[in-house]
Formats: sequence, structure tokens, C-alpha cells
Amino acid sequence: MSLGNFITSRTFIKHFFIAIVLVAIVLFVTLKSLMVYTNHGISYPVPALTGLNLEEASMSARANKLRVEVIDSVYNKNFAPGTIVDQLPLANSRVKENRVIRLTINSLEPEKVILPRLTDISFRQAQVLIQALGSQIENIYYQPSEYNDLVLKVMQDSVEVTEGEKIIKGTNLDLVIGRSQGNMKTALPDLTGFTLQEAQSTLTDALLNTGAIIFDKTIETAEDSLSAKIWKQLPNPKFTKQIETGSSVDIWLTTDEEKINKAYERNL
Repeated sequence: MSLGNFITSRTFIKHFFIAIVLVAIVLFVTLKSLMVYTNHGISYPVPALTGLNLEEASMSARANKLRVEVIDSVYNKNFAPGTIVDQLPLANSRVKENRVIRLTINSLEPEKVILPRLTDISFRQAQVLIQALGSQIENIYYQPSEYNDLVLKVMQDSVEVTEGEKIIKGTNLDLVIGRSQGNMKTALPDLTGFTLQEAQSTLTDALLNTGAIIFDKTIETAEDSLSAKIWKQLPNPKFTKQIETGSSVDIWLTTDEEKINKAYERNL
């Protein structure tokens, strides 16, 4: 039988279709096996682990068919030592089974840094050096001096600290600044819509202090306090344009967007 006749014969066609069916079956079984092996379409929610200790975080992850791994440690005074301060993927994400959640844990021992020379330099120079330490200026006090805006003393918890001393990284510092003339004034910034951190930085830049900090009932967690925004301040910048340097500004914070929007309208 010639090749042409064989190809067109019923036997060849029959076996050809059988081969196609077998290939289709093999492909189908292979794809199904891969889907089962990779849990195609199945995902698990990432639990919120922030604030938990490592054992609690591990248990929570296992309950959701996930694993945890500590990749870094920092010191954050807003969290208890040994608790989780950050996670990746974030809470409420959906991931495959056995995915590793990478954790940043709060150090048991706070990191310390050496205090550089902050006296006999300008306030702006001291501000830059303090920020480089990971710290902030909490309060500014003024003292009569022939040199205006010169740093005279550095205080921590009402105790003077000097160059070379070790302080906890992130500790806030108070500065005593020289004032060559009395009743110096600065523009009062409008803090509406600012977070607490943004407001504190802005007030420091304006040579002012953060006064009372009042959170409303919408603030329930540490995360809420970080995302909360200012809806009220005293003195009110609508009526007070300038105040004496070193004065304190009281602020009220909320997570209620409607309250914040109304504050913007009142200040127009």
C-alpha cells in the first residue's frame, strides 16, 4: 500500500484520532495536577500581627496556613519590647498557603547613640544634628543672652545632657536657646489636616512648642493615633497670626474626615 493510500485509510484515521484524544487526556490530567499542586485559586488572609509577640504571631500565622520570619529589629517606644512593629505582606492581604510573613520586631534593649556637640551652635544646626540622631526637639525654652538663637543647654527629662553622653535613640530633647531681645514673635502655622508628627516638626521649625495633645473618641489604637489629623488648635490661626517664640500650641486630633473638612471650611 502506498503512503498516500495509508494516510487516507480508515485505520490511520482511527489511530490518529485516538492519539489526539490520548494527548488531550494527558494535557488535561497534567494541568489539573499542577492546579492541585499549586493550590490554584486558593488564597488565605494575612492576619494582623502588629502588637503581638513572636509566639502569638507564629500561632496566628499557622492558623491561617502561613509562616513567619523575623528579618529586622528596631526600637519603637510606642510598642512593648519583643512585639511586632511591622509586617510584610500587610494585614488583610491574601496570599498562597505557606507564604512567609516577614516581621520587624521591637528590640528588647533600646539602641543608644552618642550625643554630639549641640551647644554654642545655632538652633538650626542643632535641629539637623538631632534629627540625624533619630530624635526630635520636644520643647524650646528661651534665656536672655547676647547671642540670639544660640543653643545654651540640652535637656533630657529636665536633666542637662552634654556632648559624649549616651542617650536612647529616638529620645526627645529640650533645648535652651539664647534670646538677645524680648518678646520675639513668629508666624503661627495653620496645622489643620496635619498628622501629629507633621505638626510637631512644623511647630519646631517655627520655634514653637507642642502643647496639649487631645485625641477624640475615634482614636482607639496606636495605628489610629498615627493616622489621626488635626481638626482644632489653640491659638487659632484665623484670629492669631503671630505669637511669641517658645509659646505652646494645643492640638486636637481625629480620624473623622467630616470633622477635618469642616475645620478647613471654618478657617477659610
